[in-house]
Amino acid sequence: MFKKNTRSVSLASQNIKYKLKIAFYLMSILPMLVSIYLVSSYILPRFGFKADVVLATVISIVIALIGFFLLKEVFDRIVSVTTTAKLIAAGDISRTVPVAEGDEIADLSGALNNLTLRIRNNMDELKNYSDKTTQINIEIQKRVLVLSSLLQVSSLITQGAKIDDILRIVVEKTRLLASSDVAYLLQREKDRDTFVATLTDGVSSDYLLSVRVDASDEVFAKTIMNNRPLIVDKSKDLSEKLRQLFYAKFKLRNTLVLPIFLRGRVMAMLGIGNTRESFVYQRDEIEFLDIFAKQIAITIENDLLMSKIGKLEIKDALTGLYNRAFINSRLHEEIKRAIIYQRPCAFVVMDVDCIKKFHDKFGYLETETQLKKIAVILRDSISEVDRVGRIGDDEFGIILPEKNKRQAQEIAEDIRKKVEYTYSEEADPDKKLTLSGGVSENPLDGVEADELISKATELLRTAKEMGRNRVVGIKGEPQCH
Repeated sequence: MFKKNTRSVSLASQNIKYKLKIAFYLMSILPMLVSIYLVSSYILPRFGFKADVVLATVISIVIALIGFFLLKEVFDRIVSVTTTAKLIAAGDISRTVPVAEGDEIADLSGALNNLTLRIRNNMDELKNYSDKTTQINIEIQKRVLVLSSLLQVSSLITQGAKIDDILRIVVEKTRLLASSDVAYLLQREKDRDTFVATLTDGVSSDYLLSVRVDASDEVFAKTIMNNRPLIVDKSKDLSEKLRQLFYAKFKLRNTLVLPIFLRGRVMAMLGIGNTRESFVYQRDEIEFLDIFAKQIAITIENDLLMSKIGKLEIKDALTGLYNRAFINSRLHEEIKRAIIYQRPCAFVVMDVDCIKKFHDKFGYLETETQLKKIAVILRDSISEVDRVGRIGDDEFGIILPEKNKRQAQEIAEDIRKKVEYTYSEEADPDKKLTLSGGVSENPLDGVEADELISKATELLRTAKEMGRNRVVGIKGEPQCH
């Protein structure tokens, strides 16, 4: 009870208004009353000074000073709060206002401190949100990059681009994953259990092109045999022995390798790597690399299918004649038949003279038109058992079963004359196309298809050297015309 009463009469527990009233009374009203009393009682009647006058004056001064210092203390605290509030408003939210007494200034200081604390908490939340937003943006950019790369690769596959170009672009895009130093593609050698690096990307990554990996390699065995990813980083480390073997071959501290599974076995491996310490591959990076690996699998499968289709096709798309693959195969069969029945089989190679000059002057479309026109002449000039095909850009091959070299030369010469006559009425000399040819025969010039083709091609070059527009059956002896 005593403490409660003591606090109730203490100025420390009172509010600013009460303190200011007391200060005002002490500094103005009481000194004024004392002064009036002294003047009226002593100074005016007697014009002298006494001890009580001096004492009263001193007391008045002391009281005034007490009031002054009390007001100063109040205003100093207000100024302190105001200064701190200004600093906080300027951005220095680390500051706090001292809370000394339980009056309005103390309440204001506490409220300001609470407000500052909430601002700090909000700023921390905003910073965390900003960090999360930044991370989300990075993830979005990664996915956009992967999607863009996949669209580019898919477009190349659809357009029938060369497999080497597609694989090179995939490896280049792969290196961007996990900010890797290098990316590499290991492909299985034909009919072997050995993988060789065929493509790499990254600064000074050419050394990887000398890397060879056997299916029994301890580091890659599970990847090759079980179609499982290989991860080498801080979280999934190799034994010291395997790590040394891997580093000696790849010069990488970390690597992520995805197998490319095709037709029942691993046909290739796509990998990325770096030399950083304490590095860990994230799950999304593994998923992204798996997507690129599947794109490579699609590319390889598509190339294999296109190769099969090419072997199945027998006609040239432009001229409608047989293609080179069919001519080679058919010539091989005719030679075998000719040997069995001891009959001749001739082969003719004919080439359009000065076709490059014609192409440069009249263009691609006009050149194709004339090749089609010549193809019709060739097709109409042979019998039903003979076969003619386009075996080069402007080169044609004719299989003549049951024909010897003399008979084949006559047929070739007849074709040459027809072409020469067809274009003889052209006003522009550069449009007067002619043919040159070379003739070979089984078994005089060979007993294999490649030998007959090679001999006929050699004689064709001789015809060109002798002035073009002629057929040569024996080197140095053109067919007369």
